[in-house]
Order: sequence, then C-alpha cells, then structure tokens
Amino acid sequence: MGKEVFLGLVGFGTIGTGIVKLLQKNDELIQKRLGARLVIKKIADIDIDTPRAISVDRNILTTNVNEILDDPEISIVIELIGGYDYARSFIINAMRKGKHVVTANKALLATHGNEIFTVADEEKVNIGFEASVGGTIPIIKTLKESLVANNIKSISGIMNGTSNYILTKMTEEKRPFGDVLKEAQDLGFAEADPTYDIEGIDTAHKLTLTLSLSYGKRVNMEDIYMEGISNISLQDIEFAKQLGYNIKLLAIAIQREDSIEARIHPAMIPFDHPLANVSGNFNAFQFIGDASGSVSLYGQGAGMMPTASAVVSDLVEIARDMVKGVWRRVPLRSFTKNNIEDINLMPMDDIITNYYFRFSALDRPGVLSRISGVLGNYHISIASVIQKERKVNSSEVVPVVMTTHKAREKDVQSALKEINKLDMVGAKTILIRIEDGKLK
Repeated sequence: MGKEVFLGLVGFGTIGTGIVKLLQKNDELIQKRLGARLVIKKIADIDIDTPRAISVDRNILTTNVNEILDDPEISIVIELIGGYDYARSFIINAMRKGKHVVTANKALLATHGNEIFTVADEEKVNIGFEASVGGTIPIIKTLKESLVANNIKSISGIMNGTSNYILTKMTEEKRPFGDVLKEAQDLGFAEADPTYDIEGIDTAHKLTLTLSLSYGKRVNMEDIYMEGISNISLQDIEFAKQLGYNIKLLAIAIQREDSIEARIHPAMIPFDHPLANVSGNFNAFQFIGDASGSVSLYGQGAGMMPTASAVVSDLVEIARDMVKGVWRRVPLRSFTKNNIEDINLMPMDDIITNYYFRFSALDRPGVLSRISGVLGNYHISIASVIQKERKVNSSEVVPVVMTTHKAREKDVQSALKEINKLDMVGAKTILIRIEDGKLK
C-alpha cells in the first residue's frame, strides 16, 4: 500500500456526507493525481445514529472531537460545524496541535479570519477554504494562483444562490417576493430564517474574503455597505425590463487610486451583461485584471456534491505539500504575511453611479417639474422618464420612473430625503442603482 494521509471529519451532515461519498467514489482517481490515498480515520458528530446516504464503518464514528484532536496520525481536519464560537475554538485547537484545517465556514473566516490566519502562521500549518466562496467555483485558487500577476481592477458577482433564485423566479414567472421565498424554503434553497441570504449578509461574508485575497488586506465586514432584496417588487422588475435591465443582488468592488469601493445591493444590469442571465441558484463572478482583462467564473455555489468537490480540492492541495515535504507553497491570503495591511474602503457617500427612482406621485400638473427641480438642485441629471397615463382622479398616486446620469450617492440621498417630504409624493421613493457602462 502506498502513502496514506489520515483525515478527521467534524460534522457529518449534508456536506460531510458528500465528502465521504466523493472520497469513496473517486478514491482511485484521487490516488493517481495525488500519489497518496486520503483516508478518513475518524468522523465526529453529535448524531452518529441517524442513517446517512453513504455507509461507513461504525468504528470510525464518534461523538467526541478529542478523538480527532488527540490522534497524532490525523494530519488534516475538516471543519463542517458551522457557526462561530465552537468552530473557532475547534479550528484553533486543531492548529495548535499541528494539524492542517479545511473549512467551508465563510461566516467564521469573514469574522475571525485575521486571528485564525495568524495562528496558522504561528503553528506553520495550512488552512484551505475554497468552499467558503462560490461553492464548487474555484474563486480562491483563481485569485491566489491564476491571477497572481494581476492588479484586480474590479470584482462583480452574484454570490448568493438563494437571492438569485428568488429574483429569477420573480422575473420569469411574475410572482411576488413572498411566494417565491416560501417556495425556495420548501425546496431547501432557503433557510427557515432566510435573513443571511436575502439581506446580503452571506454575500458580505464572501466579498470580505474575496477582497482580502484580491488586495492583500485585512477587511472588517461591518465596513462594507450592504442592502438586501426584500424590498424588490414585481413593479420594479417590470420597469427594469422596459429599460433593458435585469435586477440582481450584486457584490461590487472597484479599485480606486488610494481606496477600494466595495458595496452589496440590488442592481439593474443590461441584458447583455455577463451576469444578467445567471439564473436559478447559480453563482457567478467577474474579475477584471490589468493583464488578464475580464475573467468570468460560473457554477453551483452550494449543494452537497459541489461543496464536497471544493473541500476535497483543498485536501488534495494540502496533501500534495505533505507528500513533497514542503509547507504552504502559496500564502493563505495570496500575499506574504508581512505585506498584509488594513483595507481603505471608500465611504458609500462618495460612490458615483447611475440610479433608478420610482416615485409615487399625485397625478397633477407640475409634479414632474417639481421633482426634477429638486434633483437638479443636487446636480442630478435625468437620463430617462417613464410616466404612466394620467388617471381621471388627480388625487390618486401614480408611479413616475426616472433614471439618472452619473450621480454621487450623498447627493442622491439628500435629494430623495427632500422629495419624500413633498406633499405631492406618497410612499417613500424606491431607489435601485444601475450598473451600466454605456450610461454616462
């Protein structure tokens, strides 16, 4: 028998089951590519009695994680616990005992990554986290290796499959947000509490890690502007179509002279944009490097086997170094540790882009000019207007849609605050940013 690399798996749920299944199914293939065999020596979970979709020797099952931590033969541990405190403690304990770690825990790394990476450096162990961003899509390896010679000029991505599924169904089937959310929950695409997905928090976790790898920076997730999709209506989706756009929840980062513009929010993008037709629960990323130009990556961002694929890729990468007797050929965050600095994020007030407004205005003469006047006072230039036919009863409110030329966020927010106080305006104005390179 050739060389064996022993693994400890903590968390035998959906993803853990997928990893065992993949290692069993493609054992021979992995051995040929690695030159060694990956062997799961111990699996720890609080429930080891419920049948899984894969059979394993019951002797390797335990409810005691110390059987993994204290086993000197286990070289790599796979953390699939999820959450923050316990997972953080487990990973740090494993590294202190000289074990390499593979995790899919994006929330943990986005929140405690600086501490965890520091411990990994101190203990001279590796930590793989390919599955934490984009599931099976090789985002981490692309940034750490394939695009290593590039200044990353910009990043844009659909990083949450649940939100994308909801917006896709709303767009294609003209169904309201609440109905599609319930369907997503019934199908298992959305959690019982969908807040992390629909309010942009999950996307923020992924953008935090992506920014760190792209720019060699320490990033505080709380500093990234974040807005979810719960206020997107069918009415706005239909107006977007009339204007030639689809609405997507986007993560956006742009390299500026001395700072990085980073934001997460729903955005209108042209039908011919690379991300506009990414549908269902798929994820997609677009990087623009100064040498590479545009690079797009697309695939399953979650799920048993796609995530297992990413986890096993990390296992093989770490095991390859072990087989060759080398330690961490590629830095954890792409940059060497003495070159990691705090990120300088541009204030949201200073970003400049195009905007869509939907006003609920009384159907009376002069309303449009009054609104336009306020916008003009804040240097906001109108690009287009959609105004529905007038109603017989002028006391009713009607939607008035405007798009703008480039404008500054601070000016837009100040103008809308003033407009929303006008007696001729009903409900609060809806704002959706437009990402369209053809607009000025």
